Amino acid sequence: MEQSEVVNLIIETINTIFSNILSSIDNNIYGTLDRVAFINTDILSNSFFEKILGSNGKNGFIYLTDAMLLGISIYYCVRLFYSHYSESHIEKPYQFLFKLLVFAIFINFSYFLIEQVLNINYLISSSIQEIGKNILNEDISFAGLISKLNSTISIGESSLDMFSLDGILKSFTSIGLINLLFTYSLRYVLVQVLILFCPFAFLSLINSSTSWIFRSWAKSLFSILILQSFFPLIIMIIFAIPDNNNILLVSSVYLLTKINNYVREIFGGISVDFSSNFNSMMSLFRK
Repeated sequence: MEQSEVVNLIIETINTIFSNILSSIDNNIYGTLDRVAFINTDILSNSFFEKILGSNGKNGFIYLTDAMLLGISIYYCVRLFYSHYSESHIEKPYQFLFKLLVFAIFINFSYFLIEQVLNINYLISSSIQEIGKNILNEDISFAGLISKLNSTISIGESSLDMFSLDGILKSFTSIGLINLLFTYSLRYVLVQVLILFCPFAFLSLINSSTSWIFRSWAKSLFSILILQSFFPLIIMIIFAIPDNNNILLVSSVYLLTKINNYVREIFGGISVDFSSNFNSMMSLFRK
């Protein structure tokens, strides 16, 4: 066998291997990205939440928060009793009772309120998707985005060349999609964690010294939920890009991985960028 034939065989083998890998990546994350990126009230309908929250949210964390609310009431009564002897300033009883009643209502209906927030957020994002579909006649979703990328940058075994520009761009696109999957999965888990602590966030408002907990919780939840409205907007822009401009397509996928950082700079909140969090975690081990 001549040297040129050996080189061609090696190149063909490499192209076949990477073609199978990239095809597998695309096929496996086709629908998963849409499920974890576009969050609705289904996030509350799983066995984990049913065990933690109890039936219809009527026990579990709600009862624990109500018990803490009762403890705060007893503590206030003790402070009120001793305030007559120490002549220290304390909140008026009618003010405390009114505030106690208001926050007791918010705490016991906290999961209902958060469900409505999830509904509104999903309606906004789905409305943007529907508008984009009517304008561009395209499915404004991650499944539709992957289909467009695959039709623009071919991944067929006979056409993919890892040593060409299209092959390099396809590799970067697949890596970006994997990053998206981990980033939005992290976002999905963080939303669940923030929902679980919803009653405690409302409980923190009862005292001015702990009200910062609610503000941080609300800002974090808002910043990662509002991302859902930016996803279809960016996908609409990607569909408007001409098919022959592959570099812009890859850059748009990269934008989807970094949109959380831009939103966090505007609204504040927490980061769900998987690559940044992974690098930070690895830096701790290096130290």
